[in-house]
Amino acid sequence: MAKETTLILFKPDTIEKNLSGKVLERFLSQDLIIRGIKMMPLSEELLAEHYSHVADKPFFPEIVGFMSKTPVIALALEGEDAIARVRDLLGPTDSTKAAPGTLRGDFGDTMMINVCHASDSPESAQAELKRFFKEDEIFTY
Repeated sequence: MAKETTLILFKPDTIEKNLSGKVLERFLSQDLIIRGIKMMPLSEELLAEHYSHVADKPFFPEIVGFMSKTPVIALALEGEDAIARVRDLLGPTDSTKAAPGTLRGDFGDTMMINVCHASDSPESAQAELKRFFKEDEIFTY
C-alpha cells in the first residue's frame, strides 16, 4: 500500500444537517490524517472546472445550484491507500444503494445528496487538491 493524499468535499447536505463532525470523525477513526482543511464557497467558475466532465449533461445546472447552496468543507486526508479507503467508507455514489455503515448509507439521500465528494484516482486527487488548496495550505509534519 502506498501513502496517498486525497480530496474530500463535505457537500451542502452535510453542512445543512450539521454532520461535519460525525463525518470527519469517521474518516479520522480510520487512521487518516488531516493535511489541509477549510470551509469555502464554490464559485460557478470553480464548479465548472471541477465538474467539466459532466458540463454537457442536462443535470449540470442542478449540480451547480446544489453545490453552491452553502459553503463546503474541503479536506485533504493522507493515509495508506487513502483514496480507495475513503471511497469504501463513503459507499457507492448513489446513496439509495449504499449499505448501512457507510457514510452515504447512513447519511445520504440520493445520487447527488450524498454527503461527500471524494477523489477517485491518484491523478484526480492530485488535480483536485491543486484546485481547492493553495500549495501552502497542505501541511506535512
